[in-house]
Amino acid sequence: MASEELVELAVQGMTCAACAARIEKGLNRLAGVSANVNFATETAQVRFHPGQTDVAALIDTVRRAGYDARVHEQGTLADHTVEHRAAFREFLVAAVFTIPLLGEMAVMSAGHGAAFMPLWLQFALATPVQFYSGARFYRGAWKSLRSGAANMDVLVALGTTMAYAYSAVVVLWLHHQHVYFEAGAAVITLVLLGKYLEARAKARTSKALASLIELQPQTAWVETDGALREVSLELVQVGTIYVVRPGDSVPVDGVVLDGQSSVNESMLTGESLPVSKKQGALVFAATVNENGMLRCRATGIGRDTLLAGIIRLVAQAQGSKAPVQALADRVAGVFVPAVVVVALVTFCGWFYVGSLEPALINAVSVLVIACPCALGLATPTALMVGIGRGAKAGILIRNAVALERAGGLTLLWLDKTGTLTEGHPGVLRAVAEVSVPDVQLLHVAAALEYGSEHPIGKAIAASAREMGVEFTPADRFEAVTGKGVTGLVGGKRAWAGSPEFVASHGLPDARARSQAFADAGATVVAVAEEGRLLGFILVADRVRASSAAIVSRLRSMGVEVAMLSGDREGAAAAIAREVGIQRYRAGVLPADKASEVSRSRADGAVVGMAGDGINDAPALAAADVSFALAGGTGVAIDTADITLMRADLAGIPDAIDLSRRTVDKIRQNLFFAFIYNVLGIPLAALGMLSPVIAGAAMALSSVSVVSNSLLLNRWVPRKD
Repeated sequence: MASEELVELAVQGMTCAACAARIEKGLNRLAGVSANVNFATETAQVRFHPGQTDVAALIDTVRRAGYDARVHEQGTLADHTVEHRAAFREFLVAAVFTIPLLGEMAVMSAGHGAAFMPLWLQFALATPVQFYSGARFYRGAWKSLRSGAANMDVLVALGTTMAYAYSAVVVLWLHHQHVYFEAGAAVITLVLLGKYLEARAKARTSKALASLIELQPQTAWVETDGALREVSLELVQVGTIYVVRPGDSVPVDGVVLDGQSSVNESMLTGESLPVSKKQGALVFAATVNENGMLRCRATGIGRDTLLAGIIRLVAQAQGSKAPVQALADRVAGVFVPAVVVVALVTFCGWFYVGSLEPALINAVSVLVIACPCALGLATPTALMVGIGRGAKAGILIRNAVALERAGGLTLLWLDKTGTLTEGHPGVLRAVAEVSVPDVQLLHVAAALEYGSEHPIGKAIAASAREMGVEFTPADRFEAVTGKGVTGLVGGKRAWAGSPEFVASHGLPDARARSQAFADAGATVVAVAEEGRLLGFILVADRVRASSAAIVSRLRSMGVEVAMLSGDREGAAAAIAREVGIQRYRAGVLPADKASEVSRSRADGAVVGMAGDGINDAPALAAADVSFALAGGTGVAIDTADITLMRADLAGIPDAIDLSRRTVDKIRQNLFFAFIYNVLGIPLAALGMLSPVIAGAAMALSSVSVVSNSLLLNRWVPRKD
């Protein structure tokens, strides 16, 4: 048998996660096919055996299901701008025409007698809502029924159509019966609001992926016949020799042949300290060379770079998520056919024992009492209030699914740098040798680091200024890339840098004495002056003041807290001990972080991920619920489900608490929505409810749902 092949299809026409599930089911029925359809990115990853099927058959299967597909071009992203605008336009039209109808309903409910709005005007207002804004529900219902299923589209289309059709008959022929235009229009408008928010979230997903792609340089300086020339990145091949100048971004993945420099790899590792590079070291596309020049050989280009791998991880992990109305869709699979059967039986029974008029009235009563007004309100109203309360508390929730899932978290992975810590290096402490004043140690170190662009140098100089230590720049200054600096301070030769660097200048004690700080999790800067070791300065990314308390609170809520870090083992262990985390992983790259999150999910945990950097994006996307700090990168924020506007993690336990309360309200609302149907449908079938009473009961169920949702306004974040 031929080897298995993989193809990615771009799928068009999906309106909900149920659509993705139907396409996936149809593809997996083919011999030798394993498919995974991603609703968020509108793609299908399909593995197949060429001997059993081909790409044309795969595309034909998607089209038979009522959708369209084509082979997805690698490197391109789905543009959701058109979909976003269309969803907004449909919702706007529906809202504009529905508001007057709701005013009419309010007047009637208040008992002010006859309607103030003529029937023909209500008919004119409801028609564009039903057939323009609501057209997507007819299309979705047709596709759903054709595939043998019934989803929320079927429920909305059926209920609103019957309310509209009956009301239209009243306007055209009966004239003296009650109309239900406002009921159908309100359902369509509210559900379209949810569709608009969903389309906006998908557009932001595309933006997150596009911002990752923009990090890749478009040109490279390549070496040709001993000369350098700038060429398009497309001309760079594996094995090409290229040069990275100070301040430039690395164009492609490679290995260093010559030169020494420090490279800022924070977009990959999230760590604030640059990494020293010399012969044999690996460099990665889109990282930034800070000082020295590097001559490299390309080892990974295009899709094979680490950056491209991150982009693929984000795209794949942004999988199709359950729709907000998932429970309603499942119930609709049984509820819709049952209501239709009951309505038909009611019509036939009353027609047999009576006449056409009572048969029609009672059948319509069944359909009106079953019209999903309360069902359409049950989830959106609770979510609107919950999301609004979160926003006031500085918790920006990207989508309803995140709000629903956050309350069920059992494991939360936290990034270290910039999340648990402040995100930039600072001086932890200065340890002077015996008989050496602390002021002298800081004076020499700061004079050497005066004006330094290196994060460690900046931290030392800033600390000296904060402590009031006066210093001037060192004379005859010289920087040794990746090792340290030297110069004349007060006419004396001085050195500051790694213990090995200082030891190499006749001070072997520097290396030996520095071992005492091996478990501190900090970068150790040795300082010496003319044959005398002055002491050490410990520099590290400091823990946020609130981190330990937040970890403790999360534990009390039943959430296990763990840590992921690209930093070395010692530094990660020190931070974990300080904040009270027992489970952690150090030295992990973005793919490793995402794999750890996926592994935890496979083990049955409901997994959250919190981070602030580009390197966290794949793990954020792979988690059930992801959190980003607003001070982090745009990619992290665009990828995450929940953004915390405060520069600490206090919003995470608040978001979990808000989620749990909101989900409780949703469950209560669904109960209120269905209890009226369960009790009302039999009464309507027996002729004990007129359409007017059925409509009143339907309105009462909606009032119950809305009132219950508004109780969420009482929620406030915890004040520690």
